[in-house]
Amino acid sequence: MQIRIIAVGKLKEKYWQEAIREYSKRIRPYAVLEIIEVAEERISARPLSAEIKQALAKEGARIAKLIPASAYVIPLAITGERLSSEELASFLDRLTITGKSKIVFIIGSSYGISREILAQGDFILSFSPLTFPHQLMRVILLEQIYRSMKILKQEPYHK
Repeated sequence: MQIRIIAVGKLKEKYWQEAIREYSKRIRPYAVLEIIEVAEERISARPLSAEIKQALAKEGARIAKLIPASAYVIPLAITGERLSSEELASFLDRLTITGKSKIVFIIGSSYGISREILAQGDFILSFSPLTFPHQLMRVILLEQIYRSMKILKQEPYHK
């Protein structure tokens, strides 16, 4: 399985970077993992909806260039479908069994993901109706990917 995570913005805080490194290391025995950061558009302190839409479109254009044609695309959005850890593991397993071994997860900026990128998604995933910082979402996503691998291999970790 090849997993690419495309995330808007750069992680600056050491504690996020350390968490990403740890879960990346844990995932590598199970899958090829690649994390790509794309630049976040600068937006005024009190942006109008048109400014947000324009910024998301620019970020979306950068994201689109990084999605391989054969990939199964999973944007993360609060409006997506929620799965339990077991359901996510089963979902990832079904993808690989059906020949979709290149999976791209997309994490947007604090304003979300452009409509165009959401429309390209094969499955839109939500982890919660709560809003999380996009930096934390990277850690949550990696932890859930790792948990999925452990579930599929029936190895201890998942409880």
